[in-house]
Amino acid sequence: MRVKCVICDEIGQLPDDLPLAKKLRNRPIHTYMCERCNERIAEKTIARIATGNFHFRRSTHPIEKDF
Repeated sequence: MRVKCVICDEIGQLPDDLPLAKKLRNRPIHTYMCERCNERIAEKTIARIATGNFHFRRSTHPIEKDF
């Protein structure tokens, strides 16, 4: 399956039997991000969490209180 990164527009190839490929085929709202962009965003998120100014926002749904 051919996929395109939503950030850098790099075109890649995923094996058809991967769960991610199935998710992208069956639910078009899901997007693909290449490994390089995913790592870059993860590093920046970890750096923001380390500053202490990052807050996780949660909704007021009762099921999320158990989370």
